[in-house]
Amino acid sequence: MNSPRTMLYRDKQNAKLMGVCAGIADYTGVNILWVRLGMIASLFTPLSGITLPGYFIAGLLLNKKPPELYVDQEETKYWQRVRQSPKRTAREIRGRFRDIDRRLADVENYYVSSNPRLSAEIERLR
Repeated sequence: MNSPRTMLYRDKQNAKLMGVCAGIADYTGVNILWVRLGMIASLFTPLSGITLPGYFIAGLLLNKKPPELYVDQEETKYWQRVRQSPKRTAREIRGRFRDIDRRLADVENYYVSSNPRLSAEIERLR
């Protein structure tokens, strides 16, 4: 089952017509201007017979984006990265946790090495 944050929605807040291009831009993280220009450019290609009906079908089938979907811009960018590459996002999060763990070990080492009483207490607890 998909999380609501990983689904494609119509973005009616940033819409010009039905919000499909705005939804695609939000989903992929691409600037909305480029998505709209791509849509217009595709109207002048052999795919134009598919593009316009596809746009309106998507406009009818896609749900509206819930207004409370993201808390802030940082969360929006995070979920766009998850949709683009879940493995890369997981690696980045693991790297952040490793960095936090390393810094905590440095703090522990600093306090333990400079405080023999605390070091003895920690050893007794182990």
